[in-house]
Amino acid sequence: MSGWIDVAPQVDFAAGQWRSLNVDGTPVAVFNLGGGYYAIEDVCTHDGGILTGGALEGEEIVCPRHGARFSIKTGAVLTPPAYENVATFPVRVEGGMVQVRDARWD
Repeated sequence: MSGWIDVAPQVDFAAGQWRSLNVDGTPVAVFNLGGGYYAIEDVCTHDGGILTGGALEGEEIVCPRHGARFSIKTGAVLTPPAYENVATFPVRVEGGMVQVRDARWD
């Protein structure tokens, strides 16, 4: 079980930006989409590489190696060659700080 981990002060985390961090050994990418914060595992389910080197297109991230697309909001895989969703994580703003946690094992 993971506690809440600070990502960045909300005032320093502008819309359209993302931040990567390690949460209990898991690479996580946190995105600000129009003032809403979303977190996904920063690993392509097709080949195990990181996703955050890819293009952001609206609410989607495109894998930089083979072009698989994932929903940033839901983690759903949207196009091949990936066929499995990426994990999502809860995000909150507490005291002006954007925070994330890995709640999968609670």
